[in-house]
Amino acid sequence: MEPGEGATAVEFGWIDAEGTVYVKTSGGARSVGSWQAGTPDEGIQHYQRRYDDLVTEVELLEARLSGGMSDASHTKSSAARLRESLASAAVIGDLDALAARLNTLIDASAAKADEQKVAKARAREEATARKQTLVAEAEDIANNSNQWKVAGDRLRDILTEWKTIRGVDRKTDTELWRRYAAARDGFSRRRGSHFAGLDQQRKQVQGIKEQLVTEAEELAESTDWQSTANRLKQLMSDWKAAGRAPRDAEEQLWKRFRAAQDTFFARRSATFSERDAELKGNQTAKEALLAEAERIDPGTDLRSAQAAMRDVQARWDDIGRVPREAVAHLDRRLRAVEERVRVAADAEWRRGSVESNPLLAQMREQVAKAEKQLERAKTQGDQRRIAEAQKALDSKRQFLNLAEQTG
Repeated sequence: MEPGEGATAVEFGWIDAEGTVYVKTSGGARSVGSWQAGTPDEGIQHYQRRYDDLVTEVELLEARLSGGMSDASHTKSSAARLRESLASAAVIGDLDALAARLNTLIDASAAKADEQKVAKARAREEATARKQTLVAEAEDIANNSNQWKVAGDRLRDILTEWKTIRGVDRKTDTELWRRYAAARDGFSRRRGSHFAGLDQQRKQVQGIKEQLVTEAEELAESTDWQSTANRLKQLMSDWKAAGRAPRDAEEQLWKRFRAAQDTFFARRSATFSERDAELKGNQTAKEALLAEAERIDPGTDLRSAQAAMRDVQARWDDIGRVPREAVAHLDRRLRAVEERVRVAADAEWRRGSVESNPLLAQMREQVAKAEKQLERAKTQGDQRRIAEAQKALDSKRQFLNLAEQTG
């Protein structure tokens, strides 16, 4: 069918003289309505705008599909309904081109729907696997973990993560949730049992520490400094090894235990301070006595030096103890003075022994005689006799020197 005389026509339709509206398609022209409200041109524009509305719907479906903003299966069914409606659409426009676009969109939607179905299945598997992993971790914590604070926090974190996971089928999700809930409850029961036992254990520790405190308080006034200090150190080791009592009792017992130790060690420190002052005074007195002793000169008057040394030794013992770090230095200085006097006395004794030895007197006479013989030989000028006399004198002097040195 072609437009008749008096018709107003465009590329894809027309309005005849009676106001009937036609659209052209590859299958022929068909009537889509009647226009009586205005001019034919206005009617043409009205039906073209209705066609443009269909094009806009198609473009929206295409955009949503390409942008991933819709479910592909929904897009496919919408495109199919729209394509079916073209056969009765009251519009003027290129319906064949629009049908071709819809066919392409339907094919693309079908392919996309298949992809989305696969992706959804994969996502369901991944979500299920994540929840299975969380359940397995929760069950491991419930059965094995003794880190109560850390484990309890982790179970709460698992629940928070659990709520973010979507896509698991209801049956599987319900089963996994029951396992998680059972693990959480089992952990709570085991933790409660642990802390109940811990409370009992801490009460036993409290009894042990009360005994330690009582003994420490009894030792606080002791003057047996060394053994008491050792015992208090052992009590401290026992305290640490005992564990912890309930918090309030632990704090009160520790205050008493520490106060007893502080009392003893403060008393000991005061006593040792007094003793240290006394030892320092003794050190000063011995240093003054040493200065006096070091002025003794045994070479001038040995007997007076020996008497002075005996007086120094007696006064030295009367002074008493000095600080430990000063003992060796002071003793070395005293031994040095004693050694100087002793060496002088030994030398004096040797000299006395030599002077009273008749053999030495005889050897001295022989040396004197040899000296006279050498003088006579020199007077006579006889070189042979001079050499023999000198040799004899040297020999006798050598023996005399050896005899005097050995005493």
